[in-house]
Amino acid sequence: MTAALAVSALLILGSVAHAQPVVLAGMLGNKALLVVDGSAPQSVAAGQTHRGVTVISTRGEQAVIEQDGKRSTLRVGEAPVHMGSSKSGDKGNKIVLMAGSGGHFVTAGQVNGKAVQFMVDTGATSVAMSSQDAERAGIQYKAGRPLTLSTANGNTQAFQVKLDSVRVGEVEVLNVDAVVMPQAMPFMLLGNSFLNRFQMLRDNDQLTLTKKY
Repeated sequence: MTAALAVSALLILGSVAHAQPVVLAGMLGNKALLVVDGSAPQSVAAGQTHRGVTVISTRGEQAVIEQDGKRSTLRVGEAPVHMGSSKSGDKGNKIVLMAGSGGHFVTAGQVNGKAVQFMVDTGATSVAMSSQDAERAGIQYKAGRPLTLSTANGNTQAFQVKLDSVRVGEVEVLNVDAVVMPQAMPFMLLGNSFLNRFQMLRDNDQLTLTKKY
């Protein structure tokens, strides 16, 4: 009996040890953006499986997943997102990104210490985010400078703010200009107020950002 219990305990410990950490980095429509064991974010619809994690359902900014036969509910921003894309030898100075589907460079990151999902946009003057993302990151954007932006749907009210910290991988940049807009956005745009601090080099599907200052 004791031997049987010991075997059962070993099996349980083995299954726990092999469980991969899963973080909900964001939502893309009705799809969940999952980061599994530090891998690149992957959009997964209900009923689909990615790296052993099945999305059961999505609603708002949360997703129900099943992993190793157990179900749990994930929420956007409830856990920091860690990815293994940065080079350890260049800690604090270099970011290496790989293009995803559609050729876009998407990466997990942090704003003021809160987990977010970025898409690199060299055409954006500054980091840009929705008011929902700003509220989630604890940014008092209405205290910022009001702006009127011209969009395809007409003029819209926005606010210019200063972010204390923007972090991607092991690289952190302080005092970064950003614009907060009312429209919902699937990603925060990593614009030139962040990118201008780096030397950018693209080699096919790889983008390397080396910090200048």
